[in-house]
Amino acid sequence: MKSAALALALASSLAIAPAWGAEQAQSPEECSVAADMAIVARSLAREDIRPEKAQTIMARIYDVAESDRGQRLMQDILDAAYKSRTPGSVFAQELFSTCMKTSGDMDPMLGSGKRL
Repeated sequence: MKSAALALALASSLAIAPAWGAEQAQSPEECSVAADMAIVARSLAREDIRPEKAQTIMARIYDVAESDRGQRLMQDILDAAYKSRTPGSVFAQELFSTCMKTSGDMDPMLGSGKRL
């Protein structure tokens, strides 16, 4: 399963993000995984799934339990998805586009300064 392999690559990355802002993708593949997470997160939000339940569901889908970085990225995406009012596909496309155009910096969509 291609998505699972990309999620595993994201989860196993050892890079450390700064103590502020959203996690930064380190490859186009990670931008793709983030966009996939975004569409799922936005869909869960639109269905009024409690955020805690959505987090549990996504952690299972993306297998991020062993990766602090993967968990932080997933949480950043969930937080933004629950605040957004755009359709899931648009939210995901905007995140992917932002990620690719900024060499992985997703702060413009996911926010910055959240973990000070």
